[in-house]
Amino acid sequence: MRKKEIVYIKVKVQPRSSKPGVEEISPGEFKVRVQAPPAQGEANKEILKRLSDHFDLPSSRIVILRGHKSRQKLVSVDFSKS
Repeated sequence: MRKKEIVYIKVKVQPRSSKPGVEEISPGEFKVRVQAPPAQGEANKEILKRLSDHFDLPSSRIVILRGHKSRQKLVSVDFSKS
């Protein structure tokens, strides 16, 4: 049986950044800089990609729960073993 290890993190987004990346501000809180503009979900797609690269997980294990149209987001990250 697989044990669920889901972590909830707060994410502050900086869209249209010239230096994209992920930075841990404090435990459970991250700043994600993305190149995409905050329009038509483009920045959200890039946020998922950047976080999946940062945590070395497939993007399907990362979900934006709240803040789809905000710079402040609540994100769940599933670290469960397959």
